[in-house]
Amino acid sequence: MAEPGRYHHLTVVEEQPHGLYLDDAEGGKVLLPRKQIPANTAIGDVLKVFVYLDSDDRPIATTLRPKAQLHQVAWLNVVDVNKTGAFLDWGLAKDLFVPFSEQKQRLEPGKSCAVYLYLDNTGRIVASTKLNRFIKDEVTSIWPGEPLPLKNGDAVKLFIAQRTELGYKAVVNNEYWGILYNTDIRSAIRVGQKLDGFIKRVREDKRLDLMLEPAGHEKADPLAKRILKKLEDNQGFLPMGDHSPADLIELHFAVSKRTFKMAIGKLLKERRIAIEENGIRLTTTDQPAEIQRPPKTPVADIEHRAEQRAEITTGVNTKPAKKVLRNPKHKSSNTLGLKK
Repeated sequence: MAEPGRYHHLTVVEEQPHGLYLDDAEGGKVLLPRKQIPANTAIGDVLKVFVYLDSDDRPIATTLRPKAQLHQVAWLNVVDVNKTGAFLDWGLAKDLFVPFSEQKQRLEPGKSCAVYLYLDNTGRIVASTKLNRFIKDEVTSIWPGEPLPLKNGDAVKLFIAQRTELGYKAVVNNEYWGILYNTDIRSAIRVGQKLDGFIKRVREDKRLDLMLEPAGHEKADPLAKRILKKLEDNQGFLPMGDHSPADLIELHFAVSKRTFKMAIGKLLKERRIAIEENGIRLTTTDQPAEIQRPPKTPVADIEHRAEQRAEITTGVNTKPAKKVLRNPKHKSSNTLGLKK
């Protein structure tokens, strides 16, 4: 049977009045209700569906997209509570069940909570607010002696789970705990939010420090694209640059001034922008940014200066007599007595 709580690609093998039957690749069939069937679906087509258990605990397929799947953390709303537990809205017809035994604190209708989805001992998809039962404090290798699955600088998926004095406690890739420090937060975030992040440091105790921006020059590339987009949206000019205060840069781009200057430097080097007195201007794609250079010196002056330098260096007048003796009465100052 296709494992409940996950997405599967299943083949349509049979049509009935109440829907389509899909082959679960293990000799069984899963029903896709008629109201869930995509238009123009035919026998033999392969559909991406989510499999879960209906109210009678029978496997059923849906083309709807739930807010979470098995072994993931999610922020869900409580829609009902009865004598057995609480029920959460996760985007499907059948609400997600949270037993009382899996509630860290009693849940109330209208409230939201962070939960982890798993299969109980009967094979049902249920949720728990006791995240510490499922999320690890330390990063561990899959096999002894192998490298850790995460390293400094790795891109990860974050779920903001809890506010602390140091910052925020976040779930990394639905598997590990990490800390996002206040000093690494440039814009407002909230509990329950999902963000893209990075591993700032795998500590000696194998715990994770996190950040929202890539380290060093790696973060200049995505920021440079944002700056270009901002320029395009503002008729090719932004009244910002190296001179702009840090709080203004953070307000518009949610990055440090150092990061902003790196991105500006990258765009300038690529001649995508030009620096002006009051800001930066977008250059045309077919014309490089104009670089200010000193005015060119006439060729005659360059030759004259070169000849003067040669005289000083060697003591030899290298100029033809007719160019030197503009006055016929003037005698050469050639101190070496060389013949003209």
